[in-house]
Amino acid sequence: MPRAKTRVPSRERRKKILKAAKGFYGRRKSNLRLAIDAVAHAGQYAYAHRRDKKGDFRTLWITRLNAAVRELGISYSQFIYKLSKSGIQLNRKVLADMAVADPEAFAKVVETVKAA
Repeated sequence: MPRAKTRVPSRERRKKILKAAKGFYGRRKSNLRLAIDAVAHAGQYAYAHRRDKKGDFRTLWITRLNAAVRELGISYSQFIYKLSKSGIQLNRKVLADMAVADPEAFAKVVETVKAA
């Protein structure tokens, strides 16, 4: 029986790495040895930054809320404190979206919170 060669699987492995390295700078996109390292590092950064993205969005929501509630005469920290005290269970994501998309409804929420 003839010896089985690994020509097709090895080519597929190389193509997969070089496809993932598409768009990289210099020889990192075309030289297999450099591309392997570059793709491995890119994967590590992507993994870490998928987790960082959650915190980045929370920061954005808080910034938007702070700006919106200050226009209505209350600080962000007081707003969040009174929000939890009044029993309104809306998270920062929903509140920030409401402040941008529906300012009238957001103003009503802030008035309710101020009254509490």
